[in-house]
Amino acid sequence: MSTDSTQLSQNEAKGQRLPKAALLALSTAVFITVLTETLPAGVLPQMSADIGVSESAMGQVVTIYAIGTALTAIPLSAATAGWRRKRLLLTAMGGFALANTVTAFSGDYLLIMVARFVAGVAAGLAWAMLVGYARRLAPDHLQGKAIALVMAGIPVALSLGVPAGTFIGTYVGWRVTFTLMSLLALVVIGWILLLAPERSGQHPEGRTSVLRALTIPGVVPVLIVTLVFVLAHTILYTYIATFLDGVGMGKAVGFALLLFGGASLVSIWFVGNFIDRRLRALTIASVILVAVAAAMLAVLAGIPALVYVAVLLWGLGWGGVPTLLQTAATDAGGDPAQAMLVTLWNGAMAGGGVIGGILLDMLGTTSFPWSVLLLLVPVLVVVVAARSHGFPVKYPTSTS
Repeated sequence: MSTDSTQLSQNEAKGQRLPKAALLALSTAVFITVLTETLPAGVLPQMSADIGVSESAMGQVVTIYAIGTALTAIPLSAATAGWRRKRLLLTAMGGFALANTVTAFSGDYLLIMVARFVAGVAAGLAWAMLVGYARRLAPDHLQGKAIALVMAGIPVALSLGVPAGTFIGTYVGWRVTFTLMSLLALVVIGWILLLAPERSGQHPEGRTSVLRALTIPGVVPVLIVTLVFVLAHTILYTYIATFLDGVGMGKAVGFALLLFGGASLVSIWFVGNFIDRRLRALTIASVILVAVAAAMLAVLAGIPALVYVAVLLWGLGWGGVPTLLQTAATDAGGDPAQAMLVTLWNGAMAGGGVIGGILLDMLGTTSFPWSVLLLLVPVLVVVVAARSHGFPVKYPTSTS
């Protein structure tokens, strides 16, 4: 048995609770990762006017970030498999600090694009190891809760971080926003250095290649669900402002996103309490909740109160999905499966924006919820069918 495994077994035997200080540092790292990706959307007009390019050209800073993550998550995960986890996370946070600093102080469009690509690479590095690191910091019976706590950084970034960053960018300056992001990354680096326990990387004889991971039962179903579920969500989420404007609720976008973010936090809390025993049931419930929300938006969007109900159900269904899918992937295939999930996740996000734009031009905003419903049918079928591996009926009590 490895030293890390022995230590965790001893800790569990002593009834150790979650190392919350360390896990909150990881959650803040997730917050930085998500906010760095999404923040430009809130300050695009200011950025484009300052740099001297069109808003559509400036919008590509989001695309190049996703490309950086999608292209590098798998090869970097393989190249750094033997690195100690703390060192790897510190490297990723250093990448964010550097990239956001360059973005904050540069007036050159191409240099900013390079910095955003570097930020995407840092995100790929972080996402490929965060879940595994969080699991290894917690006793076996609390690993699901550990992941849920770390993943709470996602809805906090989307519901609070982006609006706050947009406000600062609008009234103080977008460069101040990115400077604050760099400073936060430095704070997290210090936090990790002081409070995050070290964990070893994988020994060469214990590593599984990406191609080998694809042959492990359960990995492919989880990856299929990830690709299609994220694609469905992104098509609607990317164009939610456009959709709401189309149904006469254009002024309610901020409230709707706040409602979605709050419901997502509730979802993560609930998932964190039950994921160690009910991963399959929670995943099925998540798909159904998002499907019901999409159906309401497709049929009842003319009634504002029901639109808010639909957004609430959507947040309750979606909030725990990152935790559920990353746990399922890591359970099935370890870090290589997690690296593939990160790649597919970012590919689906990029594809959702493109497909949503095509649907908008060809069919209008009413096509968004219907497309979500259509895509969720195969998602539900795969989850239900993967009852032995991927989303098993009998979930293991120990996942070390």
